[in-house]
Amino acid sequence: MWTHTKESQECMTPAMALEYLKEGNVRFLQSLKISRNLLKQVNLTSEGQFPFAAILSCIDSRTSAELIFDQGLGDIFSIRIAGNILNEDILGSIEYACQIARSKLVVVLGHTKCGAITSACSDIKMGHFTGLLNKLKPAIDLEKGSHMDQDTENLSFINRVSIRNVQLTLDQIRLKSTILTSLEKQGEISLIGGMYNVETGEVVFFEQ
Repeated sequence: MWTHTKESQECMTPAMALEYLKEGNVRFLQSLKISRNLLKQVNLTSEGQFPFAAILSCIDSRTSAELIFDQGLGDIFSIRIAGNILNEDILGSIEYACQIARSKLVVVLGHTKCGAITSACSDIKMGHFTGLLNKLKPAIDLEKGSHMDQDTENLSFINRVSIRNVQLTLDQIRLKSTILTSLEKQGEISLIGGMYNVETGEVVFFEQ
């Protein structure tokens, strides 16, 4: 399959970019992966890249964005960190993707049964991981404030915290980045959250 060019990227809208991801996930669910000549894509992208989306997701080995959205080389920026948290460097990377490389869509993608979320809910302390987990505490506090079942063994609670974390990350992006909020207001990009189900392979995007 061909790769995105400057022309195809410029013609794409944020809505079209989201549809590309939705269609890719359907192919993934139906085992209808597009046939790609990856070596040819290496050659086609050797002089430049024109990704249509930037996806912030977890490092979980089951959540590779390129695979679950059936995308090839040069199609998306894949930003991965445990718990799909936001920090200054990640925010800068997203700004680069949208302002410089002209991507049309930013996705914050959480997932079910997240180990980082579970660790944070269990108040695990371990080296540098402790500081990362502290960034997940606001999502835990919000969920604890709205529900009674706060058992860390309860997968429903863990998954609800994951959803809260995605929503808070989107809020932080809009709050902290004037570049991205300006692009969003101008209709140049869209920011959206989603959850990947590690049991089914399905991605459910949040209402915008």
